[in-house]
Formats: sequence, structure tokens, C-alpha cells
Amino acid sequence: MFIQTESTPNPATLKFLPGQTVLDAGTADFASRDAAQHSPLATRIFAVEGVTGVFFGHDFVTVTKEETLEWDHIKPAILGAVMEHYQSGQPVMASGTAQTPAHAEHTGEDGEIVDQIKDLLDSRVRPAVAQDGGDITFHGFERGIVYLHMQGACAGCPSSTLTLKMGIENLLRHYIPEVTEVRPVAV
Repeated sequence: MFIQTESTPNPATLKFLPGQTVLDAGTADFASRDAAQHSPLATRIFAVEGVTGVFFGHDFVTVTKEETLEWDHIKPAILGAVMEHYQSGQPVMASGTAQTPAHAEHTGEDGEIVDQIKDLLDSRVRPAVAQDGGDITFHGFERGIVYLHMQGACAGCPSSTLTLKMGIENLLRHYIPEVTEVRPVAV
């Protein structure tokens, strides 16, 4: 098995491409070792000293490390953990683990606007962000402000504010006049 790696805009996060499907649908974000208990793959990766976050996309895994560590010191152990997992035959997620929907549900009078926001995120934003090893999902809409949740390489990325303000905010404001601002939200 050959696992490729790619850097991301976030220097603390590296993208691992195992050459096969990681998740059939959706994404999975693990911000801690405890959160990874329903994923044999994430549990193996968190066993590597210095790992602080794991994120799964369709065909990639992004791993976030402690800022004080160098990739040269932990990358081989992470590669080993991913390879060991795929050779074990275990599933990526434990059976019966429910996938959470990508976007938060929205009930209220702005349903049509929210549908447009979600459509633009799905068609224009999320594919580009996945290339960088992350994901951005809808969290809420209130009085013209769109709240988005950043995951994977996007969470804590130095360029994430620029991406939100100059990229996503401008895109949404262009197509949806009711949008006045975009803000990140921590979940």
C-alpha cells in the first residue's frame, strides 16, 4: 500500500491519501482521542504521540499535530498507523455509528435563503476546501449573518479568516443579497 501525503494551508495539518475510499459519504471530524472511540482508524492515529485532531473525507485523512512538533518526527508513525489499519481489514467507522448530516438543520422563515446558502456551499465551496483537506458546513443564519463550522485542515488555519471573508463571504453576498456577513463558529 502506498499512501501519499500533501501539505495543506494549515502548517499543523497534513493530508494523507491512502489510495482508497475512507468514507463512502459525508465527513467525520475527531477533535480529541475521546471523540475517536467509534472509529478504529481515528483511534490508531490518535495513538501517535502529538496528534491533536483527525478528519476523514471521501478519499483522504487529515491529521493535525501539536504546533511544537515537526512533521518529520511523527509522519512515519501516522503513515504506519494508516497502513496498519487498512491491512487489518477493520472498518473505518464502527458499525452502527450514525453519520451526522453535513449541514445543520434550519427551521424558520429564511428556509429558501438557507437552501441557497447550502447549495452554494455544496457546489462551490466544499469541493475546493476538500482539496485542502478540510470541510466547511452550514451552522446557522440569523439577521443576514451566516455561521459556518470549519473542520479538518480549515480549523485553526492561519488563512481561514481570509478564506471566510474574502472568498466565501464575497461569493454568498454576490449570489444572495440577504447575506451581509459570514462568521466562523466553534462546535
